[in-house]
Amino acid sequence: MAVHADRKVLAGARVVLPSGVVEGGRVIVEGRTITEAGPEPTAAAPRHSGAAATAGGTAAAGAPALDLSGHWLVPGFVDIHNHGGGGASFTSGTLEKVLQGIRTHRLHGTTTLVASTVTGDMDFLAHRAGELAELAEQGDIAGIHFEGPFISPCRKGAHSEALLRDPDPAEVRKLIDAGRGRARMVTLATELPGGIDSVRLLAEYGVIAAVGHTDATYEQTVEAIDAGATVATHLYNAMPPLGHRSPGPIAALLEDERVTVELINDGTHLHPAALELAFHHAGPGRVAFITDAMDAAGFGDGVYHLGPLEVEVKDGVARLVEGGSIAGSTLTLDTAFKRAATVDGLPVEAIVQAISANPAKLLGLYDRIGSLEPGKDADLVVLDAEFTLKGVMRGGEWVVEPQLG
Repeated sequence: MAVHADRKVLAGARVVLPSGVVEGGRVIVEGRTITEAGPEPTAAAPRHSGAAATAGGTAAAGAPALDLSGHWLVPGFVDIHNHGGGGASFTSGTLEKVLQGIRTHRLHGTTTLVASTVTGDMDFLAHRAGELAELAEQGDIAGIHFEGPFISPCRKGAHSEALLRDPDPAEVRKLIDAGRGRARMVTLATELPGGIDSVRLLAEYGVIAAVGHTDATYEQTVEAIDAGATVATHLYNAMPPLGHRSPGPIAALLEDERVTVELINDGTHLHPAALELAFHHAGPGRVAFITDAMDAAGFGDGVYHLGPLEVEVKDGVARLVEGGSIAGSTLTLDTAFKRAATVDGLPVEAIVQAISANPAKLLGLYDRIGSLEPGKDADLVVLDAEFTLKGVMRGGEWVVEPQLG
């Protein structure tokens, strides 16, 4: 039988499948597609049965195998909330710089990324949406996330208060239309005038309405969820804290099965107990790890800009020069994965759900990405026994070729 010229056989790893972890498993890639994922076949077991079934019935005979013994093989990471990296801003950088930022995150395992903007002038954001739509059409990003300007001045975080505005549905639609079908998510303070109507509009257009940078009460948040909001933008951050008499948005977002909660697992944005609380109440099926990364991710300390605001990054923590608010993060998802496994003690299967499967489902892309299954894109990450990144494949091509010596 002829061997596919672009076939790659990855053998011996602990492979994380939707059904669980397979010890000494195997993944076969042909071109840009996974054709097999499961246990190594034995002499007593046919090659094409069970979890190891191949797409098209082809075998691995004759293909050289990459021995990944002692390593983990997991799906490529999916980041639905990312403002930049590698010194590049997705809001204001040239498209060449944006590609540089995308490349930076790919080197850290993020094979699918949604480009997030920050609060700006409406005409500027509409123009930027058109530019980012080009990158989405080319397959460089999975879409656009507008974080601001429709957020609360009480919980603005690192957004320019002078540019904030109420979520008028007509203006929300302006941004959606400017994105030419590539708008994926809009973060809103849904308690503001026009907030609920804007949530309904987004739901009608198939765009995720995310509750965030909000000063909403518990009751107002429930109303937003009932109207169609399905994501909590960086849960806990930029919203009222959980109170025993005023539970606020956190309780409403955690308790509702329709909501996926974003978490920034960098050790700065969240105490480990807060992360554990979210996983306990939402469960691993409703958590999405994000970076909320800004320009400095993968680039280093220094002075940057987030929209019109000046940011100083010191020891990897980004804060506004004026006021000292946390201004996004310098996180990459490989670091979030390692922290979740080694500090938070989460099961690897739960981490994979939060960092790959759940965000892929939110984007409506789980038929192509988010798990290691035959027929899906060959987006995967190799980690060593200590969960340090050793290899990244996107679309069947190595972005980081494993160095296993």
